[in-house]
Amino acid sequence: MERRRANICGVYADTFTFEDAVRYAEGISGQVVTLNPEMINNAVKNSDFRQIVNEAELVIPDGIGVKIGLKILGESVDRIAGVEFARHLIEKFAYNGKSVAFLGAKSEILQKTIQNIELQIPDINIVFAHDGYYDDEEEIINGLKSAKPDLLLVALGSPKQEEFIYKMKTELPQTLMIGVGGSFDVWSGVIKRAPVIYRKLGLEWLYRTVKEPKRFKRIFPALPLFILRVFNEKLFGDKNVRTK
Repeated sequence: MERRRANICGVYADTFTFEDAVRYAEGISGQVVTLNPEMINNAVKNSDFRQIVNEAELVIPDGIGVKIGLKILGESVDRIAGVEFARHLIEKFAYNGKSVAFLGAKSEILQKTIQNIELQIPDINIVFAHDGYYDDEEEIINGLKSAKPDLLLVALGSPKQEEFIYKMKTELPQTLMIGVGGSFDVWSGVIKRAPVIYRKLGLEWLYRTVKEPKRFKRIFPALPLFILRVFNEKLFGDKNVRTK
């Protein structure tokens, strides 16, 4: 399956549908980035992070802001929610007898995540699990190298999770690795996803902000600034980023 990517502020996002993205991911190893506006803002300012994203084997437009931004630039793409995308892949890998590893979040959230997933997917083969609070990264790396998971879910928050996965690409060349942000919070049941109507309208971010007011500082002014940056790119071209 051939990749087609769209450029937004110097960052390249894949244009697969949800179903095609899942199928594509099943056939590759390497890094999957679940792209949102904050990450694009970071990539504009940080060339090292931009390189990580642009060298990823798959970049899905996770945030609704990315879909809107690409629409402004004349690209119509599906929003692919990272939490759903990663959950589908867990099922696919488990069904095919492949191993899975989890890294990140608080210990109690990680444990509850694993409990829930094992109840929902009894045949899952979890070969490694560790929370995101560790002092010795080398111990984590060695543990993962020993476990050799086929699928690794990393919930360390951005950009830490993307930087960690990028480093692990040479250590685990046969592994598919996804940065999943707060997905463990959802899978554990600690945080409820927005009702379907919010998701269909692209307002899941609003629902979560109402439920978690601390997210407000993270989203604003990041989202408005991102949209302004996209309009600037459309009207004048973006002189602040280096593109391929």
